[in-house]
Amino acid sequence: MNSQLNDATDDPHTAGAAGWITTPIGADLLRGALEVERTARGVLPHRLPARARRQFPDAYLATVETQPSGVRLAFRTRATTVELDALRTKNGYRGVPPRPDGLYDLLVDGRPAGQATANGGNVLMMDMATGSAELVPGPVGTVRFEGLPARLKDVEIWLPYNEVTELIALRTDAPVEPAREHGRRVWLHHGSSISHGSNAAGPTTIWPALAASLGGVELVNLGLGGNALLDPFTARALRDTPADLISVKIGINIVNTDLMRLRAFGPAVHGFLDTIREGHPDTPLLVVSPVLCPVQEDTPGPLAPDLHDGKLSFRALGDPAEVAAGRLTLTVVRRELARITAERAADDPNLHHIDGRSLYGEADFAEFPLPDGLHPDPAGHRRIGERFAELAFAKDGPFGEGLPSGEGGTSGR
Repeated sequence: MNSQLNDATDDPHTAGAAGWITTPIGADLLRGALEVERTARGVLPHRLPARARRQFPDAYLATVETQPSGVRLAFRTRATTVELDALRTKNGYRGVPPRPDGLYDLLVDGRPAGQATANGGNVLMMDMATGSAELVPGPVGTVRFEGLPARLKDVEIWLPYNEVTELIALRTDAPVEPAREHGRRVWLHHGSSISHGSNAAGPTTIWPALAASLGGVELVNLGLGGNALLDPFTARALRDTPADLISVKIGINIVNTDLMRLRAFGPAVHGFLDTIREGHPDTPLLVVSPVLCPVQEDTPGPLAPDLHDGKLSFRALGDPAEVAAGRLTLTVVRRELARITAERAADDPNLHHIDGRSLYGEADFAEFPLPDGLHPDPAGHRRIGERFAELAFAKDGPFGEGLPSGEGGTSGR
């Protein structure tokens, strides 16, 4: 993926006070971003390219795509202490208790080695009743990890999935070099807020990150909270991003925004898949329908927030009687996705389908209920990630074999 990023700076390492080495943060140290924008203070990772961003319909999507779900710093070093200066912007909601701070997960040689939060930062305070938002500015914060083993090692710092994160400076007590390429296949995934990570315990425990770890692949996560809406600019981003494996999780946002009717849904799915296939004609492509969500199984959207005693939940406002006239529910969406993928697979043997209820279904809901009626808790994320790995990355699964290096994939890049 590094060859697809825009470097922020070419400056060499600089030595700071007290023996600190400051390493410029650029494309060579970042994975999981499609572009890196240079700002007045540092760099801002983007998960959709500038061409797509110019077509965004609202500011909310601009916030969502700059929340760096799946984006991580990756480097090799002998450093025992690492500091990262970052300016975060976290969301707040009027009338709702403050959300927990976003977490930075540290991996050393692929194993969990620490977790931290950044101090300071901005708060985007939103009023869910009026749709208004106010930015409350704050200072740059610092994340610190210390006590790392004093040997050459691979270090990854996974950024918070739920906070816009402008990266300002990386300091270490030993030199840093970009991480080596391990020849892993690149898995490009697109989905809704659950794929984005909503309610997960941390950035490495969102379900796509867990599945990627179990499957031994490099994740590029285009999970976009509230915005898995079959947008053409997202399809083009998927088309143009190098990948060995691609999955698209479709349906829940279409239903809970009441975006379209049955007549439009089928052609929109076909168009989305057609665009992806323009850039990836033979890449394994997996279509995943929605996981179980009782509030939307048989009741059309839109969804509305329901605040009660400071707790947020969601309720569906549609009338089930209107399904006959083309209103969409999760049940309808699953049926259509199964039909469309089966028909297309007759001419596309690398197209596959998974019913989302095989990842999280009725028995899972009984064991791990959705706390707000819409998003899984950390245990639910783990269940979905493990199930996806079992189904997709099994030897006979859709991602079980993949493309060898040099035959159309990105392996070894």
